[in-house]
Amino acid sequence: MDASIARPPIPAAKKALRRMLLESRLQAASEPAKNAALARRMLDALKHYAVPSVGFYWPLAGEFDARGAIAIWLAASPHHEASLPIVKERGMALEFHVWTPATPMKIGHHKIAEPTSGRVVLPELLFVPCVGFDSDGYRLGYGGGYYDRTLAGWPAAHKPITVGIAYEACRTDALEREPHDIPLDLIVTEAGFHPALPV
Repeated sequence: MDASIARPPIPAAKKALRRMLLESRLQAASEPAKNAALARRMLDALKHYAVPSVGFYWPLAGEFDARGAIAIWLAASPHHEASLPIVKERGMALEFHVWTPATPMKIGHHKIAEPTSGRVVLPELLFVPCVGFDSDGYRLGYGGGYYDRTLAGWPAAHKPITVGIAYEACRTDALEREPHDIPLDLIVTEAGFHPALPV
């Protein structure tokens, strides 16, 4: 059965909210100052958590492009390792493969670039793109459920720190939570951290 048929229908209100937030995000993503601030905040979060292995995402239209910040972080230590998600099959959990700025890429499912390194890792921190988010750390994604499935199936002893990447324009109090929704540990925006990181 096609995954889009098997998925429960999305309420019209959620579709409308997603559409509105995608437009807000596209506008915010076009502002260089916001992107520069978000890159700095990402690096601050990486410094705070001090993990050697980080998973992130290849940017789609309107998503913050984290590659520059990740490249700076990788260059800071030979022990740092970054990875990007691979969609092996539609509707399945994501698999993270090692990435560097020099890694050859191929186009995978959903026409998203994927690394060809072939080396699978379990990142200790995961940067997750957000279409929207609320003050409690819940995120609105694209509706495919990839990150929910991935985190639900992650080995319990190695659960990653989850950090959402968003623009302040995408904060909303209108998110409807579902039973399977799990809040992120932190949301990073161009304006700061939610919740605030300890000094």
